[in-house]
Amino acid sequence: MLRGNEPDPQAAGTTTDQRLLDRRGQTDWLHTDPWRVLRIQSEFVEGFGLLAELPRAVSVFGSARTPADHPHYAAGVAIGAALAQAGYAVVTGGGPGAMEAANRGACEAGGLSVGLGIELPFEQELNEWVDLGITFRYFFVRKTMFVKYAQAFVILPGGFGTLDELFEALTLVQTRKVTRFPVILFGTGYWSGLLDWIRSTMAATGTISPADLELLTVTDDVAEVVAAIQAADAARARGENGGRPPSGPSDA
Repeated sequence: MLRGNEPDPQAAGTTTDQRLLDRRGQTDWLHTDPWRVLRIQSEFVEGFGLLAELPRAVSVFGSARTPADHPHYAAGVAIGAALAQAGYAVVTGGGPGAMEAANRGACEAGGLSVGLGIELPFEQELNEWVDLGITFRYFFVRKTMFVKYAQAFVILPGGFGTLDELFEALTLVQTRKVTRFPVILFGTGYWSGLLDWIRSTMAATGTISPADLELLTVTDDVAEVVAAIQAADAARARGENGGRPPSGPSDA
């Protein structure tokens, strides 16, 4: 039986497999949108497969530029350790700085330390404190993993990437695209200016509801971070939407 335009193997003196393996054709198809769709699909499949049996987890974000001798790094280590001791896996972007600190704290405390890296031209490999790791090509696939497998977000001081994760989480909770979970800003001194602006400008002009301010918890206390997450867990178990009533109409 001849398949397509393939020649008769006996007449050609070769087999279909031999011609397939020997053939070297154009590679432009690797950069077409249909192929990218398959690559995106494969990243979702790989991520879901790797993390499907992850225990309760908390995603911790923060600057990749935080030096190891900075108080923000020490805070990351303390938060990672406290979360691990409370029975949570710690999920970070897998990079250096504050992410490394949280992974390190979890690892040293005997917990599960997870790193979800991203392919960037200027970023290092996953840090040495990651027990379970994967590197993604696409930011939006990676973000899905952060949200899907987290009970809460803890946001250490950081830059544009950290702000991106913060406001993505707030938008998902505000618009009720996800079940309510805590979004905790750690470091009142660092975040106070942003919060003042949100309160005095966004809420004051009506671009967000005053109730939306309640979506955020701000603290300098590691014990308060863990307590807020545990309280939200208990509230969810009772069917109480993460411990607080849903916010008002979406203005995102």
